[in-house]
Amino acid sequence: MLHVAQEILIEYIKENQEKLYKVAYTYTKNSELALDVVQEAITKSLENIHKLREEKYVKTWFYRILINESIKAYKGNKYFIDYESATNEVYNGSYENEVINNLDIYTVIQGLNQKVKTVIILRFFENLKIEEIAYITKTNTNTVKSRLYKGIGEIKKEIERRNI
Repeated sequence: MLHVAQEILIEYIKENQEKLYKVAYTYTKNSELALDVVQEAITKSLENIHKLREEKYVKTWFYRILINESIKAYKGNKYFIDYESATNEVYNGSYENEVINNLDIYTVIQGLNQKVKTVIILRFFENLKIEEIAYITKTNTNTVKSRLYKGIGEIKKEIERRNI
């Protein structure tokens, strides 16, 4: 019989597969590696579900594992960037200008400091609250706010510089 937390975790993963893949892909920039990262995060979370203190934190607890696995994969493969794959997955001829702008912004975000990038991704791509991001990144809320403010400022400067 499955533990209640396991059931909640499995249901959360099933409902958010695409979202989890997108987070991993944002770090790895490679579709196959992103799938491996998600799979590794799922495996680790299932193996360590007994460490989860409260079931209501399944989402943030899993995100912490996913982000850590994504960063580990990124650091291990930082010299391999599959630009062709990234472009093909995002490119759609009918939305050419929008896609080009999105790729430019994506590139700007990829250039941010790792900690700042994590906060930006979790806040704007995953719509997590400041408190949830603080829990995932093991930092206090003021640090998250500071990184968020810094990241937004850096993105604005780079967008203005590039005239995106």
